[in-house]
Amino acid sequence: MTLQQVIGFFVFSVVAAGTPGPSNVLLTATGAQVGILRGLPCLLGVALGMAVMMFVVAFGLGSVILGNPLILRVIKWCGAAVLCWLAWKIATAHPGGSGAGGKPVGFMGAAVFQWGNPKSWLVCASAAATFLDQGSGSALGQSVALGLIFVLACLPSCFPWLAFGAVLQRVLRSERAYRIFNGAMGALLAASVLLFIW
Repeated sequence: MTLQQVIGFFVFSVVAAGTPGPSNVLLTATGAQVGILRGLPCLLGVALGMAVMMFVVAFGLGSVILGNPLILRVIKWCGAAVLCWLAWKIATAHPGGSGAGGKPVGFMGAAVFQWGNPKSWLVCASAAATFLDQGSGSALGQSVALGLIFVLACLPSCFPWLAFGAVLQRVLRSERAYRIFNGAMGALLAASVLLFIW
């Protein structure tokens, strides 16, 4: 990739990762539940899960999935089910944890979450279509570069969402305030599913 392509994709990645979406709702809810330090595995899971997805889509799986309506429909509905389940878990979480077990969404949960996240699919598909270039090296090399650049852009772009949630932890002192916040975060995540389906 040329320097110009790297800079262009980095800027694209900062905007894609930093704007509101299901992953940032998840990070905000996690920060509010467990703070920054215990929320870092979730942040790493979002960044690396998205980077792996970026690599896989850019390397070719995305074209197979996006070109087959049946596979796309199955992934769409499975992703919607996972997001609705996660919205319920967030909406019903208790203070100090992301559910009855009190454990925050960890690295693997956040990484796998990306595969059901409609924004992740849109970002990866549009990135592959826009930034892959026949004259810029092999598909493997370009796909690896896109994944690595995305991680470098995602970590600082998504961290403020986790930190914002941790700041809210100080505001959410009562059980009632915490339940209202979790309900709102769950509703936002569920709304993103509805927008994706329709």
